[in-house]
Amino acid sequence: MPALVLLGAQWGDEGKGKATDLLGGSVDYVVRYQGGNNAGHTVVVGDQKYALHLLPSGILTPECTPVIGNGVVVDPSVLFSELDGLNERGVDTSKLLLSGNAHIITPYNVTVDKVTERFLGKRKIGTTGRGIGPTYADKINRVGIRVQDLYDESILTQKVEASLDIKNQMLTKLYNRRAIAIEQVVEELLSYADRLKPYVADTVLILNKALEDDKVVLFEGGQGTLLDIDHGTYPFVTSSNPTAGGACTGAGVGPTKISRVIGILKAYTTRVGSGPFPTELFDADGEALRRIGGERGVTTGRDRRCGWFDAVIARYATRVNGLTDFFLTKLDVLTGWEEIPVCVAYEIDGKRVEELPYSQSDFHHAKPIYETLPGWSEDITKAKTFADLPKNAQAYVKALEEMSGAPISAIGVGPGRTETIEINSFI
Repeated sequence: MPALVLLGAQWGDEGKGKATDLLGGSVDYVVRYQGGNNAGHTVVVGDQKYALHLLPSGILTPECTPVIGNGVVVDPSVLFSELDGLNERGVDTSKLLLSGNAHIITPYNVTVDKVTERFLGKRKIGTTGRGIGPTYADKINRVGIRVQDLYDESILTQKVEASLDIKNQMLTKLYNRRAIAIEQVVEELLSYADRLKPYVADTVLILNKALEDDKVVLFEGGQGTLLDIDHGTYPFVTSSNPTAGGACTGAGVGPTKISRVIGILKAYTTRVGSGPFPTELFDADGEALRRIGGERGVTTGRDRRCGWFDAVIARYATRVNGLTDFFLTKLDVLTGWEEIPVCVAYEIDGKRVEELPYSQSDFHHAKPIYETLPGWSEDITKAKTFADLPKNAQAYVKALEEMSGAPISAIGVGPGRTETIEINSFI
């Protein structure tokens, strides 16, 4: 049975939660493989809306086992808050599995994140201030705190001491802040241990055995391709690998076991935070996309920057992820425009460029070259098949498919769980 990767093909916020939730009833495991509570998924079930930040979207599907993989960074207080919120609404969260190798976001990671971002001033990256970057930095610097460390107080204390040795020097001497007490941090981290323990598991072993037993495993990425630390619009990126390769390292499953890679693609383009965005709109059309699409960050609460569809970055996402399918979301938001521009290439220094430039400077100066497609005015939220869509909406989807380089196998025509047209089955 297949192992599927589902990820964002733009700058995140494409509707991955809806796609994962749609597949949840058909898969046995849903795995978050990177990121932390800097990501957010909104899932609408009936008249209920769920905002998930750290938990896999599959937690809303009783038949599915949700897994937080080793590549995720975990803030226990946020995890508990999210679990409590779901439990209060009658959602069973007891099946959750948490990798013992996942790294913990400590209080000092959050402090360092906020202080350094403010210090950057106009050069700020636009982080969420939740300690994600500093936690990944600690991981790479080999002073990170893992979930399993909470069950050995001696090791935990040694690691906190090692990490704070440098950080307290930086906080006091560079940023004029108070030093952080080692004992307080250790005490707080130990307080999480008992409640976390029922969830902690060797998830690498469990997932590989599940695949050997013909179970279906879905790997869910946070953020999006253009926010990847290696393949995104660096330095305006996240601190992990949301691209397909991140699923292998972030969950401990070999690449030969991945059978399908599904890219989530919004019918227009959005991004949150700083960084280049060639098709960004600063006019009434941009404001209309933001308003109609409800474009506000699930985690940050910040308004998203909005622009027309960018086929250049879609082609790039197809290439770097090895995408086999697209799930096109929010097509309904475009209803009402007489004409819809689509970016098919860039102009850089007077030259037409049809692929994403590797140079950061070139991308910053890229100007979109548009082709205009006819729009539609009919309500499409009740459409159940591709043939139910207006002719111009069908033509728009087909044009995006041809430009992007992979088949569009599903289309979101509304926010609800059932407001989806499935063209080709993912499983």
